[in-house]
Amino acid sequence: MLPDTWARLPEPEAIRELESAARYAYSAAEATNIVAVAGSDVAISHLPRLINGCRRVVILGPTYASHAEAWTAAGHDVHTTQDIADLATADIALVVNPNNPDGRVLSVDNCCAIADAVAERGGLMIVDEAFCDVMLDASVVSELARCPALVVLRSFGKFYGLAGLRLGFVLSQNPVADLLRKSIGDWPVSGPAVWIGRQALVDGHWMIETRKTLADAAADLDHRLRCAGCDIIGGTSLFRLAKHEQAADIFDRLAQAGILVRPFDYAPNWLRVGLPPSKDAAERLSSALRGFEV
Repeated sequence: MLPDTWARLPEPEAIRELESAARYAYSAAEATNIVAVAGSDVAISHLPRLINGCRRVVILGPTYASHAEAWTAAGHDVHTTQDIADLATADIALVVNPNNPDGRVLSVDNCCAIADAVAERGGLMIVDEAFCDVMLDASVVSELARCPALVVLRSFGKFYGLAGLRLGFVLSQNPVADLLRKSIGDWPVSGPAVWIGRQALVDGHWMIETRKTLADAAADLDHRLRCAGCDIIGGTSLFRLAKHEQAADIFDRLAQAGILVRPFDYAPNWLRVGLPPSKDAAERLSSALRGFEV
């Protein structure tokens, strides 16, 4: 990386090259509008403010709270549902695919059918694919030309392990993509994010090998959690969702060991567990779980 990468604002051509690299990585058609953003959170917070009026927003849940918070803050009428059929009644339908925390996947056909329904009302179908790099068959990117109401959010940091870089993308053939580009301005991401993203997104061999590595690590994590009496009820190869009647006690034990997992108020026997970053960390997790074995 050249020193100028840190000292100068990124040139427009460099940002275009970054977006072209994303086009390659996500197998997007040439006509797809790809907008680089400083993490998908930027898109989550900006998109609701680009939609005029109070629209009926239906989110397939349970999922993480950022989407509902952003649409509510922008003055929209927000509803969360567990019934897929409700999404077709929305002005703005929103799914996280695969979902956080349970890994639920709404099929491509279902997403497109919902997109067609909301399009009749001039609406949008937003599909947050932050975790889709490890579940390629779930992606609706290939359908963007057929379904102009679709808007896809992609996150760079989760799959590449570089959350602090703050990089993501919005893909769509809907005019809202151009509105977003204008809204976030001429320098949507940093020079280092442009440079690193361009190198990483075209490294197809690394992607293939990393998917295998993550799958193996997820299988190992499942084994360690099952040994502690957990049932694995969902997740992706980036995180696992475990169920245990003593989930609160496990959370406390792991916290005391310096291991943070995610509990859920609406499901007190659930814990979302990220992949340990190393073999030593995995062994530390198993050690902390001793006493819960079955």
